[in-house]
Amino acid sequence: MAKKTNQTNINETLKKLSGIVSWFENQKDLDVEKGLELVKEGAVLIKASRERLSEIENEFKEVKKDIQKP
Repeated sequence: MAKKTNQTNINETLKKLSGIVSWFENQKDLDVEKGLELVKEGAVLIKASRERLSEIENEFKEVKKDIQKP
C-alpha cells in the first residue's frame, strides 16, 4: 500500500508542477513576487521528485535482480 501512496505523490507533484508552468504561461503582467514564490516551490517539488524517482529506480533494480536469480 505504501508504494501506491508514493506513486500518487509523484503524480500529485507533477500536477503541481504543471500548474506552476501554466501560471507562468498565462501571465500577461508577471507578478514577480508570486513568480519567485512559485519558482521556489517548483524547485522543492523537483528535488523531491528526483529523490523519489531514484528510489523507484532502485526498487526496479532489486526486482530485476530477483527475477534473474537462478
